[in-house]
Amino acid sequence: MNGADVKEPIAPAVSTLVGEQAVSAKRPRIAVIGTGGTFAMHGRHRFDWIEYADSGVIHPIDDLLQRLGELVPHVEIVPLPFRSLGSVSIGPRDWLELATLIRDTAASDPALTGFVITHGTATLEETAWFLGLVLELEQPVVLTGAQRPANTDGSDAAANLRGAVAVAAAPESRGAGVLVAMGGLFFAARDVTKAASFELAAFEAAPYGPLGRIDADAGVVWRRRVFRDAGPSRQSPRFASILDAAASTALPRVDIAMSYAGADGAAIEAFVAAGARGIVSAGLAPGRPASGEGEALCNAVAAGVVVVQATRAPRGTVPKQRFLAADGIVAGGDLSAQKLRIALMLILASFGVSETAPRDRAQVDRDTVQRILLEL
Repeated sequence: MNGADVKEPIAPAVSTLVGEQAVSAKRPRIAVIGTGGTFAMHGRHRFDWIEYADSGVIHPIDDLLQRLGELVPHVEIVPLPFRSLGSVSIGPRDWLELATLIRDTAASDPALTGFVITHGTATLEETAWFLGLVLELEQPVVLTGAQRPANTDGSDAAANLRGAVAVAAAPESRGAGVLVAMGGLFFAARDVTKAASFELAAFEAAPYGPLGRIDADAGVVWRRRVFRDAGPSRQSPRFASILDAAASTALPRVDIAMSYAGADGAAIEAFVAAGARGIVSAGLAPGRPASGEGEALCNAVAAGVVVVQATRAPRGTVPKQRFLAADGIVAGGDLSAQKLRIALMLILASFGVSETAPRDRAQVDRDTVQRILLEL
């Protein structure tokens, strides 16, 4: 479903979530968008925590909300279907359509208090970061997921959705941008990452930590705030226009080259040959490529590809350095490689670089790319 199709205010869900009480004008209204993932899948048995996708059953969001029952008292839940995607299948086109849906829904129904997105956990952090860079909303957008399907023992699906709804409904969350709520904690989209495959407490934000917690009674406790000032400050969306500009085209291709002992330039050369407009080098700590990759990265720069140096270290940072500048390579700061990729895609798109445009080194001012990345 494309956001452009949303014309009228969303009708409230008729379910036990609304409860028996009359809906008051001040009652928080939270739109819940289902995108699939583990949250929507059906385990074949009570301990089907690994290969549950083999069941082939994916529940739509309105069905799941009916099954889970009331989550947060006095909060009205409004199901908003998108489409069911495994988190290993979601990509830039889906991000653009999801962001457009949220933007258009907020415009058509300004009484909505906030949005919750149920999402597969594998790429949840990437979707959250993309949305945080392109959405300019006062309403909070909170992503959540599940490590275990809702019908299996020990599932975290209901608790995580309850927490996300509570965060989205909290008055203090207004203006906080895009957040991730998992395991009783909530995080800034910029910082959060999935750090474990199957553990329930799978999401972390090293070294900064969570923004706050969700208590057992669904109370929301903020301990840190995110920066949302106007202008070129951290966490300020600066790519909202991309949603309109990219409606008829694809975002530029940006790839990630992982460094390791003995790595050569084969992957980098392949990315350039495949049409990459940008490459993020996930280098060895403290943020240097393997020696065998150096020539290929320089050749990529000479071919007009924007190269950003990152580090594969989970708490690493890559500051501006002379050796990078000498080779025409941009320093990635403390963003992870996967989030640098998304930021670079949007930066290149804002410069008018498309997926299919011919390479023109003059199109991209690397000093501007450097400045933007270090401000995000």
